[in-house]
Amino acid sequence: MPERHTDGVAEPDERENDDFVRELVRRDNDEGTFGGRVQTRFPPEPNGYLHIGHAKAITLDFELAREFGGVCNLRFDDTNPDTEDTAYVDGILEDLAWLGFPIEGEPLYASDYFEQLYDWAEHLIERGLAYVDDSDSETISAGRGGYGKPGVESEYRDRGVEENLDLFRRMRAGEFPEGSRVLRARIDMQHENMQMRDPVMYRIRHEHHHRTGDRWHIYPTYDWAHGQSDAIEGVTHSLCTLEF
Repeated sequence: MPERHTDGVAEPDERENDDFVRELVRRDNDEGTFGGRVQTRFPPEPNGYLHIGHAKAITLDFELAREFGGVCNLRFDDTNPDTEDTAYVDGILEDLAWLGFPIEGEPLYASDYFEQLYDWAEHLIERGLAYVDDSDSETISAGRGGYGKPGVESEYRDRGVEENLDLFRRMRAGEFPEGSRVLRARIDMQHENMQMRDPVMYRIRHEHHHRTGDRWHIYPTYDWAHGQSDAIEGVTHSLCTLEF
């Protein structure tokens, strides 16, 4: 094994045992990306108890941060009020401690950022980059097309800014039934990556939320909330495993 020398003492080269994830993080640190800072996150949804796949993700997220002198945030992805409960929050905290990763201080929640996410959504509407779509879920799904098959633009895609803002604000106020409208990002219905074909950002849910109560009638989708929450928290390395 290659050796490195520190103050005349030969030590094994830690890079020899790097996997591809550690190689990427170490390269970022060597190049000064993020100022040498490492911050990961473990973002479970509190809609059930942890399983073995979660243990894999937990170990990767927390151990990598620990190894590089960084921090791993625990952030509950609580964007689906009809399936989530504080009992699952408590269970996840207990399991993390049992696995050897107790949380210092209070955990974070996607719901901490609901107001900021909403403000950003309005900003996108004002710039013509998001629109309210009255299509049902089946029509939206079919309109996305498929791999090698282009998508079809919604008939509501070219609504004006003022109408979109008015409808979105009324969605928030609870004026419309579930399933009647969604907010979509206005990106590219011909994009080769189907996830970029005007993804849904908000949907209507008239459900009691375990933290925010009955304040909200619209909830951000995973696609909208997740990346923005990472940005708010300053996450440098978003590690996503494939078992979920």
